[in-house]
Amino acid sequence: MPLISLQIHPSGKFFILADGEGKNATIELCEPLDEEISGVLEVVGRVTNQAAIMCASYTQLREDKNSFDLTLYNEALNIIHEFPEYFPFGVGRHG
Repeated sequence: MPLISLQIHPSGKFFILADGEGKNATIELCEPLDEEISGVLEVVGRVTNQAAIMCASYTQLREDKNSFDLTLYNEALNIIHEFPEYFPFGVGRHG
């Protein structure tokens, strides 16, 4: 899920991001951040009972040479979720 960095907690153990649809997400980390983060991030993790995302990994999508089109990316995600049989990412299927 690519998100735009909004706010980092002083502890470095979580940060708040905005998605491409105007919603905020709290991202929890196992260890405090050891680098500066900003701009567009892709976060991989699982949703917790507190409606936060426990981050397994994140990637900063640099925009030095090319701008990132968050709207287009969200459209692609919608298509992937609408037609999962053509985009078999994630948990394997049996049967």
